[in-house]
Amino acid sequence: MKIGFIGCGNMAGAMIRGILDQKAALPEDMMASAKSEKTMQRIPAEYGICAVSNEKAARESDVLFLAVKPQFYEEVILQIKELVKENAIIIAIAPGKTLLWLEETFARPLKLVRAMPNTPALVGEAMTGICPGERVTQEELSYVLSLFESFGRTAVVPERLMDVVTGVSGSSPAYVFLFIEAMADAAVAEGMPRAQAYEFAAQAVLGSAKMVLESGQHPGALKDMVCSPGGTTIQAVRVLEEKGLRSGVIEAVCACVDKARSM
Repeated sequence: MKIGFIGCGNMAGAMIRGILDQKAALPEDMMASAKSEKTMQRIPAEYGICAVSNEKAARESDVLFLAVKPQFYEEVILQIKELVKENAIIIAIAPGKTLLWLEETFARPLKLVRAMPNTPALVGEAMTGICPGERVTQEELSYVLSLFESFGRTAVVPERLMDVVTGVSGSSPAYVFLFIEAMADAAVAEGMPRAQAYEFAAQAVLGSAKMVLESGQHPGALKDMVCSPGGTTIQAVRVLEEKGLRSGVIEAVCACVDKARSM
């Protein structure tokens, strides 16, 4: 199977690295295109795969990732729509681009998949929501899942939830980085060296997330385990509630989902 990427920014690069590191595909079976000459030069140097034109990626790929920004999707699809193989699997990773929109823009029946990964793919810890079109077979879906599982977890979701995936995982690393940065800033304010503060804050978030995933317990129950009566933690939680952390996060995710739906 030949795998092509149209677009090779941060997200595509993380995915390519994960696929290669886990040997889900060989370098000689992968190719990528990019808009800038600088990125085109970086593709073979950094990943050991061929840098090609959009047209060549479309003609030769059995699995083709559309990894350009959403505002460029229509332009790119119009450029390649007559070149894509009849049985190729097209994977779109842009928010807001529905299966119906993709099919209407390609103006031909194709095997389409929507996917929303996130940047923790860089460290093999992505969370990807995947929605296959009706022409994708179970065997083909299994292969697509195996590609995404090379750099993290996956879940198949109905299309009505794909914009929610954008809000709760696709964009959420940015929220978590803000939280880590804020905790580290507080530690620095209390005298801890910054590098050490980042390590403590980041490891706390990593360990807490692992507890949620591996324990199967409700996050609220895990929070209660840390909050001893009359202790330090419940005082911190009280302030976070007073400052509106919970409602702020909910509003932020909902704003992200609304933006994804409008794209």
